[in-house]
Amino acid sequence: MIDRIIEFSIRNKLVIGLFTLALIVFGIYSFQNLPVDAVPDITNNQVQVVTSSPSLAPQEVEQFITFPVEMAMSNIQNVVEIRSISRFGLSVVTIVFKDRMDIHLARQLVKEQIDIAAEQIPEGYGSPQMMPVTTGLGEIYQYVIQPQPGYEDKYDLMELRTVHDWIVKRYLAGIPGIVEISSFGGLFKQYEVSVIPRNLVALDVTLDEIYKALQDNNQNTGGSYIEKNRDAYYIRTEGLLQSIDDIRNIVVKENDGVPVMISDLAEVKFGAPKRYGAMTKDGKGEVVGGITLMLKGANTSDVLDDVKERVAEIQDILPEGLRIEPYLDRSGLIEKTTNTVTNNLMEGGLIVIFVLILLLGSYRSGLIVASVIPLSMMFAFIMMRIFGVTANLMSLGAIDFGLIVDGAVIIVEGIVYRLQRSLNTAPITMAKMDNHVLKAGKSVGRSATFGVFIILLVYIPILAFTGIEGKTFRPMAQTVIFALLGALILSLTYVPVVSSLFLSKKIKVGPTFSSRLIGFLNRSHAPVLLWALRNKIMLLVITVLLFLVSMFSFSKLGGVFIPTLEEGDLAVQMTISPGSSLSQSIETSTKAEKILLEQFPEVISVVSKIGTAEVPTDPMAIEDADIMIVMQPKKEWVSANTREELVDMMKTALEVVPGAAFEFTQPIQLRFNELMTGVKSDIAIKIYGESLEVLDEKARIAASLIENVDGAADVRVEQVTGLPQLVVKIKRDMLAIYGLTVEDVNRTVRTAFAGESAGVVFEGEKRFDLVVRLKEEYRNNVQVLENLRINRPGGELVHLRQVADIEMEYGPMQISRDDAKRRINIGVNVRNRDVESLVDEIRNLLESDLSLPPGYRITYGGQFENLQAAKRTSAVAVPIALLLILIFLYFAFSSVKQALMVFSAIPLAAMGGIWSLWARGMPFSISAGVGFIVLFGIVVLNGIVLISYYNELEKTGIKNIHRRVVIGTRRRIIPVLLTAATDILGFLPMAISTAPGAEVQKPLATVVIGGLLTATFLTLVLLPAIYALFSQHWSLKKIRNMIKIAPVLLLLALMGKVSAQDQSMTFQQALNHGVNNNVDLKVSAMEIDAVRMERGSFLALSNPEIAFQYGQINGSMNDFYSEISQGFQFPGYYLKASDYHKSKVSAEEKRHLATLHQYEKELRILWSEHLILRKKRELINAVYNKYQDASRTAVMYNETGETSALEMNLTKMNLSEFRLMSENLEREKYTNAVNIQLHLNTDNLVTPAEKEPAIYLVSDSLPEVYTPDMLLVDAMLAAAEKEAAMIRQEGLPEFSAGYFYQQLEGNVGYDGVVAGISVPLWRWSNNSAIKQAQVRKQIYLAERENKLADATLIRERLVNNLTSLKSTLLYLSENMNERAEDTFKYATDAFDNGEINAMEYYLILSQTLNKQMTYLDVLQDYNETVIELNFLNIRL
Repeated sequence: MIDRIIEFSIRNKLVIGLFTLALIVFGIYSFQNLPVDAVPDITNNQVQVVTSSPSLAPQEVEQFITFPVEMAMSNIQNVVEIRSISRFGLSVVTIVFKDRMDIHLARQLVKEQIDIAAEQIPEGYGSPQMMPVTTGLGEIYQYVIQPQPGYEDKYDLMELRTVHDWIVKRYLAGIPGIVEISSFGGLFKQYEVSVIPRNLVALDVTLDEIYKALQDNNQNTGGSYIEKNRDAYYIRTEGLLQSIDDIRNIVVKENDGVPVMISDLAEVKFGAPKRYGAMTKDGKGEVVGGITLMLKGANTSDVLDDVKERVAEIQDILPEGLRIEPYLDRSGLIEKTTNTVTNNLMEGGLIVIFVLILLLGSYRSGLIVASVIPLSMMFAFIMMRIFGVTANLMSLGAIDFGLIVDGAVIIVEGIVYRLQRSLNTAPITMAKMDNHVLKAGKSVGRSATFGVFIILLVYIPILAFTGIEGKTFRPMAQTVIFALLGALILSLTYVPVVSSLFLSKKIKVGPTFSSRLIGFLNRSHAPVLLWALRNKIMLLVITVLLFLVSMFSFSKLGGVFIPTLEEGDLAVQMTISPGSSLSQSIETSTKAEKILLEQFPEVISVVSKIGTAEVPTDPMAIEDADIMIVMQPKKEWVSANTREELVDMMKTALEVVPGAAFEFTQPIQLRFNELMTGVKSDIAIKIYGESLEVLDEKARIAASLIENVDGAADVRVEQVTGLPQLVVKIKRDMLAIYGLTVEDVNRTVRTAFAGESAGVVFEGEKRFDLVVRLKEEYRNNVQVLENLRINRPGGELVHLRQVADIEMEYGPMQISRDDAKRRINIGVNVRNRDVESLVDEIRNLLESDLSLPPGYRITYGGQFENLQAAKRTSAVAVPIALLLILIFLYFAFSSVKQALMVFSAIPLAAMGGIWSLWARGMPFSISAGVGFIVLFGIVVLNGIVLISYYNELEKTGIKNIHRRVVIGTRRRIIPVLLTAATDILGFLPMAISTAPGAEVQKPLATVVIGGLLTATFLTLVLLPAIYALFSQHWSLKKIRNMIKIAPVLLLLALMGKVSAQDQSMTFQQALNHGVNNNVDLKVSAMEIDAVRMERGSFLALSNPEIAFQYGQINGSMNDFYSEISQGFQFPGYYLKASDYHKSKVSAEEKRHLATLHQYEKELRILWSEHLILRKKRELINAVYNKYQDASRTAVMYNETGETSALEMNLTKMNLSEFRLMSENLEREKYTNAVNIQLHLNTDNLVTPAEKEPAIYLVSDSLPEVYTPDMLLVDAMLAAAEKEAAMIRQEGLPEFSAGYFYQQLEGNVGYDGVVAGISVPLWRWSNNSAIKQAQVRKQIYLAERENKLADATLIRERLVNNLTSLKSTLLYLSENMNERAEDTFKYATDAFDNGEINAMEYYLILSQTLNKQMTYLDVLQDYNETVIELNFLNIRL
């Protein structure tokens, strides 16, 4: 299928061009319409139910509201947890659903249960409401309404809040993607009837009477209509209150005919309810602001643009002197993270392009591969838009362009390699270019496809991640999968087309920088590879030991969940003493703001949000505040260089604020933590139990222990007790005496202090509550509470103190519950330490030093809980990824052994990933875990490339394993290094980036880079050794022997090389030895015997058929009938089958002959090379000995002062150069000897017995071209013809003959013979088989024609080369080589006689030696050319 795709693409270039153009157009469109945000939304799937009941204490809120709601919600399916907070006047119940649950269905189910719970909540205690569908990323735009200079006195807090609620909020509502505008701060305007208690006493009026009078005098109604003639006049009354004066003039009652009006009893004014929240800014006091809450799943970038556009419109309609000033705008963070992603991608892309051009040796090939990058991203953008993936730091930030182009690199490198191996130096025609590209694509397309598919596979388990890690890394996996899929499609379609069109069609001959670099890499790698092949077992044992050490090191790394993303701005949680007033919180936050602004130039603005907002998604007490610190860009900081340093400095500066504790975090992080775990700290230590007092006591003891643990910062105990309360304890016996009820008492207290709404006053479209409560100066007086008068049913007034006792008590501030169980939280932030080790230390400390009563327990949540959940997920995902890799490797090679060989790269890569984390001081995190998963997929790609090429070489006839390994590794080192280098350098900008958002990417990139470095090195060293070791034929006896001697071999290898005696042979002796001992040749001979043994299967008869019948065969009596028969093919079939078998045997014999032919050629080339190398070393040693004497003479002359020290030093340097040349030649000669040894399959090194290198001769007449490939094709062609003839015979009639014996009507003895013929009426199958055989025959004919053409071209090239080399050799022999000895002699005599100095002597020796070396190099090229030419004709 892969081959057909490549062929279709090359044959239909226009179609591929149109496809590419469409991809670009739709990619750009998708990119422009892609949702953009800073980070993925990791908020869990939750619904919040809020109930407001201003007059209830936490105990009553828990009992009457929270508990019924929790019980109702517990019946909903797919619920993960239920959390609740009960505060004074507020209940917040959070229902967390499984991620797969649709949020709208979840809200519908919650709404149904709310209706059930509402029936159990007493009337007047509040109505449960669902909060908006928003998330931790929902607060995208936060602002304040600020009076401009000169207008500060014109607008008070009430007017500012009114402007916000009735102008700003109304205009911002309705923006697509905005689900709610939450007001914060200011005074909520009400029409307040402030009752004066003494006037009530004087005029004998109760609060109930005032309340009723206000309700009765504030209403409109209608009276139908009046018909008059043809008109109808509708009747309506206008009795709504419209002003303060209207309220004052309401009559409450009459005393002795004198009306008592509201103005006689109370002061009517604009008032505000008791506040549970406020906002301050920049140390200048209170302000009014708002928070826009974005709908879950909306496009942040688009919504922000719409909000800013609407804000600009609102600015024009605001009252004079007012402006909207944003202080937290998500677009800033989006811009910073987007810049980080863009810079990393651009830098990585440029580095990858540079490396591609450098190593491919052609800017065209490099640019072709590089062009896949933007096109694959276009494909990814299209898929992201289809699947709703947001463009953010994680979805785009972890893309490695080097990884994306791996498949294209393999394809293009294969094409370039084939072109460079082309036989022509003349320009190639387009047809030939297409043919080259097609063949190259087919040869490497499978490896590229399987490699990319394996990388795709490892990302699939990441898609199964759940929870926070799933929301964080699933977008990354989706985007990379999309990009890789696009790159794979482009590699098989677009890349072959553009390669055919734009790669240079003129083959450049001669060295290039790329070829020299490749040569250097091969020369550097060869000695290491040979050492590895000689010490396979020792290398394997060392690797296993290193892996075990790495695993031990991994266990000591520690762990965090996800590295903290630096948002740029800071958030501070401020807490003051329980029971403190709102004004005290405002004063404290203002002081903190001033300190931060005055002492830290990096701070732009500071805004404090105290208590609870209008939409209480974050229910804080008035003692708590979230302080938002808006910062300058990090590059402009002057007080500190890192966030941790700045936070420590700020904490120190804020220590002067009395009675306040400050806990630092970041805005989005704060919101995420609170929504997902119910706490705002990194680690939540939760103690569960029944008694709030016991929980508080144990939590404070635990906190005192935790504060001393290294790395634990901002240790904060949740305030659950200490709220001062005036408790009205009703005396039921007195209620009975006075005829009152508890409701009478509660209503009176509630109205007097909290206030009771008696209706609404309209100001145009605006509407404000009309509230009755005591005047403020009386609401703050305990005696007034005691003297409150309650109206008895008979009209008599009773004081509250008569029916109740009033006492001061300290009650709970807040009651927190998880899954209906009370708990207290100890919040801990982590500084300069990993989460996992910190929690382990805290757990051990608390288990030993903190005792808990029975029924109480401790759990650890926050980031640690997320880390543990992610580890559980990874424990499933990683094995699945590894299993998928192994399965796909098996499909790629159809061999378990080779699949395991490639799979061995994974532990090698893991070692490098662990070492890189350790070197950079990074703990293990889920980012690093994902990096390991990604790494495992990448590293097997190089293994596939290498092993696939080994297999390809084996098919071409190279049966010697070690030679196959050496050749294959040398030829595939470039694609291996290319893919590794592009992947490493593509991740490099992420690993070293310090831009905002890089914190999450660093561990992932570090693991991949470190793993690739070690895996690439070991892939080129260890994998060939493993292949050589396990590709041998292992007998049980050999395995047992290896097990016995392995410790000895390892010991000897560690002590030094095991030496063996060299063995000298002539070439013919070596050839005979190799033919008798080479495993490949033995196997080839055995395969001939195996085919010979197949003869019986062709001539075998079918099984005899025996039939038996019993029953009423011939009548009513039971008889039997038995028969035995034998079938036969048409007689001509057996003759044709015999011919076909003989042709198969002949083909196998010719295959063996071709293997032997190739073996002899390879051995002859090695033999000639060894003789040349030996001659070179003899020459260099002779020169070295001569110059060594000259060096001693130079030293002697220097001691006597006849020469300078400079000349002596130069002489020593020259001598070292000659010695180095000698050592290098010795290494090359040894490497050659090892190759000969491997070729001969002998235990000893073999050296040629010949003394001098021979000059090989070519036949007088050029040999006829008949290569081993042509021999094999002819044999297969003959076999195909015989097979077709046999198949035709199979289509002829078949015969059968037999004997029967039966019983007839009870009489036995009836027998006879039977004969039959089977006529094949349905010949479709046979005809199809004949056609297949004919097609195979045509294929073999075409293949032979192609091989003949290729061999003819090879012969022409070799003849041309031979002519040139022959003339060069003759010239060098006559003019240089023969005069060399004379030159050496004359130069030595001249030096000895003092006619020339040491430097002149060195120059003569060097030049003469170089000429001799040149002669030997040309001689080797000449011999190899002759060998190649002679072996173009296989000797039959």
